[in-house]
Amino acid sequence: MKSKSGNKKLWIAVIIFVLMIAGAIGNHSDNKKENPGRESSAATESQAATETETSTNTESDGDTEDFVTEGVISNTYKTDSSSAGQMQVHFIDVGQGDAALISCDGHYMLIDAGNNDKGTTVQSYLMSQGVEKLDYVIGTHPDADHIGGLDVVIYKFDCDTIIMPDVANDTRTYDDVVQAMKSKGYQTTYPVVGETYTLGGATFTIVAPNADYGNDMNDWSVGVLVQNGNNRFLFTGDAEEKAEEDILNNGIDISADVYAAAHHGSKTATSQAFLDKVSPTYVVISAGEGNKYGHPHAEVLNRLRAAGISVFRTDEQGTIVATSDGNDITWNCSPSESWKAGEPTGSSDSTANNSTADSTTSSGSSDAGIAADASGSSNSDSSSVMVHITDTGSKYHSAGCSYLKKSDHEVTLSEAKNMGLTPCSRCNPPQ
Repeated sequence: MKSKSGNKKLWIAVIIFVLMIAGAIGNHSDNKKENPGRESSAATESQAATETETSTNTESDGDTEDFVTEGVISNTYKTDSSSAGQMQVHFIDVGQGDAALISCDGHYMLIDAGNNDKGTTVQSYLMSQGVEKLDYVIGTHPDADHIGGLDVVIYKFDCDTIIMPDVANDTRTYDDVVQAMKSKGYQTTYPVVGETYTLGGATFTIVAPNADYGNDMNDWSVGVLVQNGNNRFLFTGDAEEKAEEDILNNGIDISADVYAAAHHGSKTATSQAFLDKVSPTYVVISAGEGNKYGHPHAEVLNRLRAAGISVFRTDEQGTIVATSDGNDITWNCSPSESWKAGEPTGSSDSTANNSTADSTTSSGSSDAGIAADASGSSNSDSSSVMVHITDTGSKYHSAGCSYLKKSDHEVTLSEAKNMGLTPCSRCNPPQ
């Protein structure tokens, strides 16, 4: 009897437990009926939040996520000044030519190196800025006034990446650069439009060349847009109107605070349409005083003046340095106020024999790109005499000296002396 009584109590307990569970389920069902949209609303809110995040990441005024692969990142722009570095852009005075050193957080890029006799000038300037290695070297196009000094730079500095357009030039100058690269085991990196590289806290994006320009070396120029936080600098080498038109059509935003005037301020570049698109606050013109081309041309200066743009000129002000903190840009000098077009020393037909003398007696640079000494003054004797140097020697030589078999670089006598080199006793060069 005791066993049956126990079983009866157990069954009663089970029944009560089942009834309690059923009641709980009923209450939960009633709650769902009273708030039929609660769960679906939460899901909708979650989805909306996800969509908002996605929208923010893809429509944030040009901000995109950076995917870094060996110094190359996939996005073109970034506008977060908090990640900007301390950047300086040095527009080096190389007479009638181009050379610009960009430094950011201990990283360095050189864009062009002036004419053949400017290699040691650029080398000395880089050394004065503490440069020991160049992360990037860009030879915009194979013309002497842009790549003439690159062979010296390549010999003297370690270079991680050398970017040049996929076009050759049948000149001694171009061959010198190629041989310098071969001697160091360097390979050319060809520019890909839209590709972006890192330089410390800054980036630079390839914007040109955009087509095959045949034998038109100027339009082959590598164009780069350098960005540090909210500050943007545009370099286009000697790109002329056809190349400018192609840049305008490639879909890349080329607006910039600072524009390095293409082709030394020639009227064949910096078209009104291109200038309107870049919309710079500042323009830097790199040209030699009294150059035979008359750079910068009045047509370009008139456009710049009409647009209210501040202009800096190496032919008037020497080396120009811009400093960017990602928001503000400061300069080592005030803008030029002359608005004076270039005045050639004379035509190549009538004054070919005395153009160098005319220009060097009045200034430290000439239409032929003759080097000034380290103090910025010129020497009418030693600055017009050319001698030859080697990669590692302590002497300078006359052309054809037997010591020049392994390496041979032509420089001015004044440059050789400024480097501390002494005359070779075997070939007895000019002194």
